[in-house]
Amino acid sequence: MAVDPSRLASQPLFADASEDEVAEAAAHFSERQVSPGAHLSKEGGAGYFFFVIESGTADVSHESAVVATLGPGDFFGEAAVLATTRRTATVTATSEMTVLEMFGADFAVLEAHSPSVHATVRAALAQRLG
Repeated sequence: MAVDPSRLASQPLFADASEDEVAEAAAHFSERQVSPGAHLSKEGGAGYFFFVIESGTADVSHESAVVATLGPGDFFGEAAVLATTRRTATVTATSEMTVLEMFGADFAVLEAHSPSVHATVRAALAQRLG
């Protein structure tokens, strides 16, 4: 089920997006509630979703070492859906979380309808895989 566009508009990823771009993207996102300890992605696994964290925190682990902590406004999962690679890290919830998720096949919508958002995601991907 689509999320209210106002929820995306408040996310840093969508700061430069127009109202129409946000509305188009929102139609492809759904909400997921996540409990502490849940894995949102597992290093080496297949990835089918892109995530934006609305609330809560998660640790990012690579080769069993925590390399980052994510929180509200952060996003992840772009490598698997854009570069069609295996997940590059494990992301584990460290608190109750609300994430907004988009199925990878719908992610092309961002490229077609929201170039500013897509450019931000591509830049993050280049930096993370750099």
